[in-house]
Amino acid sequence: MARVVCVGEVMVELSADPGGGWQLGFGGDTANTAVHLARSGHDVAYLTAVGRDPFSQQVCTKLKAEGVDTSLILDHPTRNVGLYAISTDEAGERTFSYWRDASAAKALFDLEDVQAVLAQAERADLLSFSLVSLAVLPAAGRRQLLDLARRVRDNGGRVAFDGNYRSRLWETTETAIEARDEAIAVASIGLPTFSDEAELSGAIDAKAVHAHWQRLGCGEVVVKLGSDGCLLPDGQHSPVPARLQPVDTSGAGDAFKGGYLAARLRGSDPAEAAKAGHALAAWTVMRRGAIPARDPSAPYRT
Repeated sequence: MARVVCVGEVMVELSADPGGGWQLGFGGDTANTAVHLARSGHDVAYLTAVGRDPFSQQVCTKLKAEGVDTSLILDHPTRNVGLYAISTDEAGERTFSYWRDASAAKALFDLEDVQAVLAQAERADLLSFSLVSLAVLPAAGRRQLLDLARRVRDNGGRVAFDGNYRSRLWETTETAIEARDEAIAVASIGLPTFSDEAELSGAIDAKAVHAHWQRLGCGEVVVKLGSDGCLLPDGQHSPVPARLQPVDTSGAGDAFKGGYLAARLRGSDPAEAAKAGHALAAWTVMRRGAIPARDPSAPYRT
């Protein structure tokens, strides 16, 4: 069984319910993908830092309950886990509010035990991280995460990078573009979202995004197009099976990535993996929260 390590920030999630209240959960882009991969039967560990507060411990408990290995999660002595809230409009489109400026994940690479967990992570068969993973770190931490990705590649593993862009997390657009391009160069599987690329660097279409990522050295590029499907590594279009009226789109891209990577780890080709990604994303957006509770209709293949 392949060993997968996902790196990023897991947070407490508040999602608005139809009655005007709030439901408590957890999430974060790479954490969402980690859960989907674990539900698909893969050996998945999550690498981050949390606090010693009750919410941090609850987040770890929930990850464990989903089958995610938490042995690479470090605890920070003074910082706490971050928090975000999701609000959705009538079309299911989401708006996020964040409280993460002093989260433990930002100080991951300052912790005493980080080198020990990095030594374990570099032996992964697949390392998965995102532009958000880089955004929450200071410059020195970003360099160390990219160095980890290089060591995984040097050891024969693969690296999946999701160009998940959130402008408010970055000091400048130029800094975000530089970090994105450095990450593309160490990635073997790239999962950009066209709308993010258009916002970040003015990309004119999915083919331009595809070409840019491949030119920087990422061989397997899948450009996510939301409800229009995706552009496959060979340049062909993979449509979604049906148009939906989403309840909550907050975890759609992460679910697609989880379904795609789970299928690729099983040996599926990119076209079949994209279908698995579309199916999981479709299931996710018809339920509330970034990581909906698993039910019998969930399209996980184990």
